[in-house]
Amino acid sequence: MSTLAWFAIASLAIWLWLLLGQGFFWRTDQRLPPVGEGRPVPAEGGWPRVVVVVPARDEAAVLPLSLPSLLAQDYPGEAEVILVDDGSTDGTGQLANELAEARGGLPLTVVSPGEPEPGWTGKLWALRHGIALARTREPEFLLLTDADIAHEPDSLRLLVGAARANGLDLVSQMARLRVASRWERLVVPAFVYFFAQLYPFRWINRARPRATAAAGGCVLLRTETAVAAGVPDAIRHAVIDDVSLARAVRGAGGRIWLGLAERVDSIRPYPGLAELWRMVSRSAYAQLRYSPLVLAGTVAGLAVIYLVPPVALAAGALAGDAAAAWAGGAAWAGGAAWAVMAGTYVPMLRYYRQPLWLAPLLPFTALLYLLMTVDSAVQHYRGRGSAWKGRTYTGNYVSRHGE
Repeated sequence: MSTLAWFAIASLAIWLWLLLGQGFFWRTDQRLPPVGEGRPVPAEGGWPRVVVVVPARDEAAVLPLSLPSLLAQDYPGEAEVILVDDGSTDGTGQLANELAEARGGLPLTVVSPGEPEPGWTGKLWALRHGIALARTREPEFLLLTDADIAHEPDSLRLLVGAARANGLDLVSQMARLRVASRWERLVVPAFVYFFAQLYPFRWINRARPRATAAAGGCVLLRTETAVAAGVPDAIRHAVIDDVSLARAVRGAGGRIWLGLAERVDSIRPYPGLAELWRMVSRSAYAQLRYSPLVLAGTVAGLAVIYLVPPVALAAGALAGDAAAAWAGGAAWAGGAAWAVMAGTYVPMLRYYRQPLWLAPLLPFTALLYLLMTVDSAVQHYRGRGSAWKGRTYTGNYVSRHGE
């Protein structure tokens, strides 16, 4: 058989292993543990005090949809919201105060910490000040949520109830991202699919975990655990802050749960490929720890796992009779691998309520992610690093964009 046929067989073997041996990452059944109906609810002392901390930088466009959803939380205990205006230039802080005055609900405090000190990413600098202020209220839990995340009225109650009922120190939900434009349909469900493949939720949620991660858009964190883990100071330089946060919490002995959200949604639009490209490429090389060797391995792995199957099937189908021996091997192995790949993608498409004909297009989406990852490395070596909202993060160095 030809080299292509061997690569196709290798890809099929990898996909069979991913199907059965990677924590059933493709299943979407890891949802927030239910509370009530026979499950224990917060016991003695009633529902604990919670402070919601929202880091926000130039979020005036999304704040009218997200902030009112937090202020309107139907929570039985004491709760309040702290919005940390991280040097916004679009009136984010003023708009937040206006929304609170107009909508009412939970008390809102808006603070501005100033520019980050060297070695801090902007979000973690904002969280540092928000958490410090929150701790003066002596809450049992902190809800760390992004400014583009909208919560259903019972979201906080369900998060706290799940944490109390299951003895969890960190409860994180992967917010349902917006899927409206053509490019969002093609790229966004795959983003969550790839994340789950890298960090299988079942492995994270086991009593003896085999993986550690969180989704930074919605994290309920026990305050005493945050203190024990030294959060956020211990991870102040992290570009991928959610995974770093989870590792710090687990390192301090905390119990973690991560799953897909049903009552928490991201409202940030990514209408075109350029916006999605920036969203992925700004942190892709950081995920690879800025290692050229890991980058090379990632590119090779993506090519074998996602690109070889359709290429092998097409090459085998187009080969003439003289090449029938190798063509048959390449075609059947490539076709089988592609079928397994598409089948594992179907549950995620159903979760996002997308048409199933998108499943066979996963190799094309993987090619886009491959190119985004390479571009992330190129931008890093050009000194642009992880540029986001006027700031650049290059390795452990943090600076203003353009400096």
